[in-house]
Amino acid sequence: MRCHAYFSSAGIFVADPPPQLSCAASLTVVTWRRPSVRRVFLLDRRRFLSATSGLAALVLPSRLWAQLQSVPSALPDAALYSSNQDAYWAELRKQFLIPSDEIYLNNGTVGSSPAPVLRAIFDGYAQTEKMDQQDPEDYPIWGYAAWNQFRDPLAEFVGCKRDEIALVRNATEANSYIANGIDLKPGDEVLMTDQEHPGGLQPWRLRAKRYGVVVKTVTLPKPVKDASQVLNLFNDAIGDRTRVIFFSHITTVTGVVLPAKELCALARSKNVLSAVDGAHVTGMMRLNLQEIGCDMYSSSPHKWLQAPKGSGFLYVRDEVIDRMWNTIATEGWDEPNLRAERFQRIGSSNVPALWGLLAAIKLADDIGMERIERRHRELCDYILAQMIKRGAESWTSPDPALRCALATVNVPPIQRMDLETWMWKTHKIRIRGGEPSKLRLSTPYYLQKKDIDRFLEKFDEYKREKRAA
Repeated sequence: MRCHAYFSSAGIFVADPPPQLSCAASLTVVTWRRPSVRRVFLLDRRRFLSATSGLAALVLPSRLWAQLQSVPSALPDAALYSSNQDAYWAELRKQFLIPSDEIYLNNGTVGSSPAPVLRAIFDGYAQTEKMDQQDPEDYPIWGYAAWNQFRDPLAEFVGCKRDEIALVRNATEANSYIANGIDLKPGDEVLMTDQEHPGGLQPWRLRAKRYGVVVKTVTLPKPVKDASQVLNLFNDAIGDRTRVIFFSHITTVTGVVLPAKELCALARSKNVLSAVDGAHVTGMMRLNLQEIGCDMYSSSPHKWLQAPKGSGFLYVRDEVIDRMWNTIATEGWDEPNLRAERFQRIGSSNVPALWGLLAAIKLADDIGMERIERRHRELCDYILAQMIKRGAESWTSPDPALRCALATVNVPPIQRMDLETWMWKTHKIRIRGGEPSKLRLSTPYYLQKKDIDRFLEKFDEYKREKRAA
């Protein structure tokens, strides 16, 4: 007979078949199933660890909670950055659950939440699910409160006032609020680029199909050589019927950092509203919304801030808030005194994600956004230069100010999906691109140069194999 040890506050038990285990921040749930018996024990995490010592690793080797126990509990000493930057970033890499033999070059789609963020999420569940809030009318739901304990740090981090920011789930949701919230008449025009994400483009297309709004696009060069190119394109395209310009601060297609401040100033000079899709910006580079001067801004911190999936924000400049209608309506939708808070009143949602968002902001502050942005740019410059040496056509701007942590290259005749699959299935390297031959390579701060070199080595190998075939 094969026995399996498990533990509860009452002592140590053996079971056959083995128990099923699940873990939260402070509780371990042990479920023992036999054909006719099911027993559940709730264990205090600290008592569990002290009782089992190293045996816990035998019971929970593959569980997320067990993985978090092996992650360093503190960030690397700030002094290490001054003495050895590579060692500093290598230590930060240990905060992520991405296996050490995996290379992740796709933060542009979604980031990996590091240990401090995951711990905060679990703590959020452990606290909110007790249902023991002091106020008998208080429940752990998102959409019926100000949640200033989360909005205040976020507003400070992105450079705006609390009353101008709403907690939503992602940039797509925020873009839908923008597209549906502004009063527009049939024939009114919205001007955008040809490099918008579907989550930015499609809300406006829905508005156009349903209400007769006209969507116009400007075609951005690949690559954009300098900011004046973009400003001239928009200036020439704005007409008498233009009511809104909508553009990505960093485009999803090529990763170009558009001159947001100058574009917003151009819009205001022509009495046109400016709405910016900043899905990639939060956590990739320093962001100050008041300095940019936009009327509306959306973002998905789950990318470069490494925040939980489902934690986003919508910014609406105070002077514009009263011009926007709610898209989702519940209590408070018609109360102007709530300011931007009324846009986050969406009904019940995932409050522990906000705990994780708060932890992600703190982590970025502890590391320092200047350091993070500098690291992003250095790694991007390195991988871009190496790809150009290999004959890739750069779609990334040659102007260093117009690129940050996304390097986009065209590599015909390579078929990007074939390469993407080969890289992952054969070498555990994750990349992303577009048909037929575009590669978009993300360079998050925890990436090591040796990881980039390994990708480059395998890229060369792939090309040799294809030539030989």
